[in-house]
Amino acid sequence: MTQVLRPDLCVVGAGSGGLSVAAAARALGASVVLVERDRMGGDCLNYGCVPSKALIAAAKRAHTIQHASRFGVSASELKVNFGRVHQHVRDVIDSIAPHDSVERFEGLGATVIKAHGRFLDRTTLAAGDVQVKARRFVIATGSSPFIPPVPGLDQVEYLTNETIFSMTRKPAHLLVIGGGPIGMELAQAHRRLGCEVSVVEMFDPLGKDDPELAAIALRKIAAEGVNILGRTAVKSVEARGQGVALDVEADGETRTITGSHLLVAAGRQVNISDLGLEAAGIRLAGRAIGVTPGMRTSNRRVYAIGDVAGGLQFTHMAGYHAGLVIRNALFGLPVRQDTSIIPWATYTDPELANVGMTEAEARKKLGERFRVLRATFAENDRARAERRTEGVVKLIVAPNGKILGAGIVGAGAGELISFFAYAMANRMKVSSLTRFVAPYPTISEIVKRVAYAFYAEQADNVWLGRLRRLVAKLP
Repeated sequence: MTQVLRPDLCVVGAGSGGLSVAAAARALGASVVLVERDRMGGDCLNYGCVPSKALIAAAKRAHTIQHASRFGVSASELKVNFGRVHQHVRDVIDSIAPHDSVERFEGLGATVIKAHGRFLDRTTLAAGDVQVKARRFVIATGSSPFIPPVPGLDQVEYLTNETIFSMTRKPAHLLVIGGGPIGMELAQAHRRLGCEVSVVEMFDPLGKDDPELAAIALRKIAAEGVNILGRTAVKSVEARGQGVALDVEADGETRTITGSHLLVAAGRQVNISDLGLEAAGIRLAGRAIGVTPGMRTSNRRVYAIGDVAGGLQFTHMAGYHAGLVIRNALFGLPVRQDTSIIPWATYTDPELANVGMTEAEARKKLGERFRVLRATFAENDRARAERRTEGVVKLIVAPNGKILGAGIVGAGAGELISFFAYAMANRMKVSSLTRFVAPYPTISEIVKRVAYAFYAEQADNVWLGRLRRLVAKLP
């Protein structure tokens, strides 16, 4: 007979979002069934954030050695052992994997089913030889690489983020289709590790970031030797000798570029295949599962979180969704996602980071009813000491000082953006950023500098002038 389980919560997908829900639910005493057909930890641990940042860390060390002479330090000739770089990436994954393992979650008291999950009806999910009739379900199946319909692509071998970290030999010339965060991060990392690299992007590279900030990062990447072809379409792909050739078109002119390996980094598509969504009464919104601001689907028993729910596709977004679902599913508390407080970062060098509105978005929504404050890394003493003066912080504020958004390009931008994300999440005004004391000399001093710019621009304010004159008359 088929086994029937009746937990408080059934989570489909053991990526970062699903594991966060399962762990929190168990900590709060709820019974949990966790269904995963593939690797525990999902894309982030096995193919995404973790291996890419490990590879970037190795590439950063290579770059540091190459440029140590700027600090009066002589280094021997750079040698990159790509096999050992690969082992470093595997070691990092393996060190984190136990935290996401079947054993850990069974130790927490969850029932883990390693099988594909599919809804049979609005209240039942089948997984292997088990049927789950949970009080609430959470779909957290994530996303996979999108493979564009380029003629010939299906006839050649190509890499995606799911396969590139398995390489133990250095590509001679890596061709990258896609100039978004994944494409540009991996392009720069491989270039620093000694590969020739060419990136082809149909639109603007790093086009989702503030153009002013993205341009600074792109200039640095190009200066390191990455060949970036923006606003260039890939018309066809074919095998060429032991490598691959791309026919590309820009401004009406066609040419061919060749390389040894091809990486497809052209975006993501959500994992909704064969989930039985129709049987469960779950509707789509575009190509993702439609959800309310509280992350419920059209079936009130079922939530969807992370990439599969559309919108921002970040690990920390899935974690944020997980917190919302726990509060609503277990305690009935009203919740509503607020994407305006979600930061994101691209880990090129220099890094790019954003939260809230960009300047273009503010102009579109508010016209001229906002201000842009800037502070450059060149004004920061620590940045000068580190010779990392390329970079800008942009703060978007309302006339009353409300913080509407922030963008950063520069060293450690992914860390610095948390100042602004925290301020926005707690509805603080720009004045709040002037009241903390940063140790000297640190990059974080730039946060205060950009905040003080709000008041410096008010030096000509009539009322402030009157106040100053009044104070000057006091004994």
